[in-house]
Amino acid sequence: MEIINSVSEMQQRMLAARAQGKTISFVPTMGFLHQGHLSLLHEGRGRGDLLVLSIFVNPTQFGPNEDFDSYPRDLQRDLDLAQTTGVDIVFTPDASQMYPSGSATTVSVAELTSNLCGASRPGHFDGVTTVVNKLFNIVLPHVALFGMKDFQQLAVIRKMVVDLNMPVEVVGMPIVREADGLAMSSRNSYLSADLRQQGLALIAAVRAACGAAAAGETDAQQLIAQVEQIIIAQSDARIDYIQICHDLTLQDMTLVDEHAVLLLAVKFGATRLIDNHYLLQPVVS
Repeated sequence: MEIINSVSEMQQRMLAARAQGKTISFVPTMGFLHQGHLSLLHEGRGRGDLLVLSIFVNPTQFGPNEDFDSYPRDLQRDLDLAQTTGVDIVFTPDASQMYPSGSATTVSVAELTSNLCGASRPGHFDGVTTVVNKLFNIVLPHVALFGMKDFQQLAVIRKMVVDLNMPVEVVGMPIVREADGLAMSSRNSYLSADLRQQGLALIAAVRAACGAAAAGETDAQQLIAQVEQIIIAQSDARIDYIQICHDLTLQDMTLVDEHAVLLLAVKFGATRLIDNHYLLQPVVS
């Protein structure tokens, strides 16, 4: 497994691979890998001749009062895990490589970023789309894999790729959950035992809403009210949003159909967790 931290070296390496006719699979991450990330890498291993992982905690997608400085980092652990999945190259730039002095360009996707996390984290998605655009230009992948836990992020990246005519296939992979149903996240490491237990209200709410929708409830506000009652029963829960949105437009829906996705963002103590599920699909976990 090769480790590269220079932008120019990485780009030249990828240009050479493409010239040799090799296909490139790419999984961009902020590190502190878990089984959700590993599921992307396993899928990517079967989709390309070269499997590339990036590890970069991107400062531009964090707000001024968010957890950039405390975001969990453990590069050696990440490298050990990456090697078990057959990663060929790990790209580990630092911020000065990705944003050299004088950088003045950002990439912004309108409309899809106005709701949900885009509303509660101003500027977040500009940071995401800018860094993903830069990574695509450096790694030059044929296919890039992202988790569906970050549902809005996946939709925004897909829109960017279409609008900017990028020759990249974007693959969304299912949420990977702990045995108790909590969606895997690097930020789960922040949770105390009590807060982690409270966090299970998210999957309980998902199951309840999907069950009610399967039984015939189509009124989005009724379903949201049911979810809210489950969340607010937790003493340390603070709701950012509970919304039911169309999977393509991310606009709020009044009646549930096959496009309806329940999306949740809730703080448990200081830790913000997100989850989502199509309301008319069975909950696997």
